[in-house]
Amino acid sequence: MKVQAAVSREKGKIAIETVELAEPKAGEVLVKMVASGICHTDSAVIEQYLPISFPIVAGHEGVGVVEKVGPGVTNLAPGDRVVLTFPSCGVCDHCQDAHPYSCDDNFTMLFGGKYRDGTTRMKTEDGKDVNTMFMQSSFATYAIANQDNAIKVDVDVDELKKLCSLGCGVQTGAGAVLNRMKPRPGSSIAVFGCGAVGLAGIMAAKIAGCSTIIAIHGSKGREEALEFGATHTINGRKEDIVAKVKEITNGKGVNYALESTGQPPMARTMLDCMAKEGLAVTVSVTAGAEVPIALEPQIMNPSVTFAGCVEGHSNPKVFIPELVRLYKEGKLPVDKMNKYYKFEEIEKAYHESHGGVLKPIIVF
Repeated sequence: MKVQAAVSREKGKIAIETVELAEPKAGEVLVKMVASGICHTDSAVIEQYLPISFPIVAGHEGVGVVEKVGPGVTNLAPGDRVVLTFPSCGVCDHCQDAHPYSCDDNFTMLFGGKYRDGTTRMKTEDGKDVNTMFMQSSFATYAIANQDNAIKVDVDVDELKKLCSLGCGVQTGAGAVLNRMKPRPGSSIAVFGCGAVGLAGIMAAKIAGCSTIIAIHGSKGREEALEFGATHTINGRKEDIVAKVKEITNGKGVNYALESTGQPPMARTMLDCMAKEGLAVTVSVTAGAEVPIALEPQIMNPSVTFAGCVEGHSNPKVFIPELVRLYKEGKLPVDKMNKYYKFEEIEKAYHESHGGVLKPIIVF
């Protein structure tokens, strides 16, 4: 079938084109897209920090309605509303242990550009294969996803567009706190970065009962951080972050910290802010810069744990419906981060995602 898709043929470029989309194969579903979020990981692909070969259709925070199912699909049916998320192989030890975020094949499945059978599902009008992202490529009016990375949710279609960020950004930030850290009620946390991921971490910290929630922001983000649950804010561009954190915590440092800035030096700053036996977690995508860490004073002597976290340590089949529940209860107001754009405005939305818009949402 012919569909409209935002195709990237060269670094930093997006243009809407007509492409041919294949039928869903075994285990796959055809989804009519309602909306898609734009995330910084999309930018990392389009700008080639994470090099998927061109041409490509990016997009990995899609939501939509199942229109058709392929052979062997048992858990979805036409009409189901779904949040699209990251894929996993389902058969490795990590997947079998309900840890799909650590799938042995996760990098290839996210950024290899192909579906599980090693082929693509889109072709350009001039016959070129179009590579995929996260096995969904949600910057299109229709998408093919596997039944395992299309999560059924109990919301109406009008509400669905508000929840795009559950597929990646919110899942990453909230999951890093609720699934990876599991903070004690009454504990302290510092969140580095007040984009969508960091703000989701702040919301989650409030849900978990953290009593001291410190948001480290740049030129923007202070007001949003306070709205979503921060008890203190620090302007990381103007203030001494470590000194302020120690001041707020009576010299002890924080029990937990989340780094979501994408700025490698912040990882070292985060470690300097930790209390003894603290847990520091990084989730941000960087350009591979090396960050020297002083193992003795920053990690060993204070018994600090420094951990990476992919996709919020989430099992999406369990965690995304839980996030929907928290949203419905008013505890996770992710829709307040959203700014909506028409599909034909996707270039504008993409550029504004670098200029302070927390969560641009493309509505089809």
